[in-house]
Order: sequence, then C-alpha cells, then structure tokens
Amino acid sequence: MINIDNKKNELQINEEIKDKEIRLIDSDGTMVGVISTAEALEMASSKNLDLVKISPTAVPPVCKIVDYHKAMFEKAKKEKELKKNQKIVTIKEVRLSAVIDDHDLEVKIKNAQKFLGEGNKVKASIRFRGRQNKYMGEGQEVFTRFAEHLKDYGVVEKAPLLEGRTMFMILSSKKQ
Repeated sequence: MINIDNKKNELQINEEIKDKEIRLIDSDGTMVGVISTAEALEMASSKNLDLVKISPTAVPPVCKIVDYHKAMFEKAKKEKELKKNQKIVTIKEVRLSAVIDDHDLEVKIKNAQKFLGEGNKVKASIRFRGRQNKYMGEGQEVFTRFAEHLKDYGVVEKAPLLEGRTMFMILSSKKQ
C-alpha cells in the first residue's frame, strides 16, 4: 500500500485512517454502507486500489476506494486547465496634468486606446502640486475630455476621485 506524507496532502489514505468505522463508497460509486476500517482496507487491497478519506468531518467519516495517484493526477490536470483559461487583467497607468496641452492629451489618449485594445484596464491620474491645488476643476475637465475621447474603447469603471493630492479614475475595456 502507498503512504503519502500527510502534511502535503490533506487526504488520509490507507493505514493513516485511524477511525473504527467508516461509510464506504466503492470504486464504481456505489454506497457500500458503514463498515469497519479493516474490512474497507481489505476490500481496497483486493482491488489493488487505495482507501481515501474524502470527508473527515462527517459522522462516520466517508471513505472511497480509488486509485489515489490517478485521482491526484486528474485533479492536478483539471486545476492546470482552469488556470490556463484564466485571463489576467493588468492595470496600466496614464499620468495627466491639470494644465495639459491638447497634443500631449492626444498622445496619452492613443496610449490608453492601445492599452484598452489589449483588454487591460487604464488608471488615469493627475497629481496636483503646489499652487495647482486651486485648479481641481480643470483636472475634472481634463478627465471628462479624456473619457469622452475613449468612449468607443472603454467605459469609466470608477469616476474621478480625489485622494490626497492625486485625482484618478479607472477605465475598463469594452471587450471584456
């Protein structure tokens, strides 16, 4: 019988199961019922399979007769497949200014269009320094123009928000 380190794997198998009685599920999925652990181990060894405790908190604990390594391989394969299908969205930042010139704004808009086209989110931020704190209204205006130019590529996920001396807004791609 196979004995795997219990710290790595949460499941108890074969001789690691110390309960006197268990509820057993056979290898084909049929419920055998409540039997002693010794009988279950004999049944598993006669089929050249492992006895695995799948529900330790139940009373009595539920065990199943399976090929442990094959089951772990299938589980790892499923997890890998799920991980492969995940789309990772990153946030790209575009820094603007409250007194930004039209051409500079167009360059920032083109960069944001590229980021949104790739499916990323865009965080646009304006940092107010020194006397610029008086021009928070202009910052709001710049964000409005910025969002207006990008309405075909993305939507405003988080409206302009002032946090300390920095105002920011987040746009997300329409592709999602």
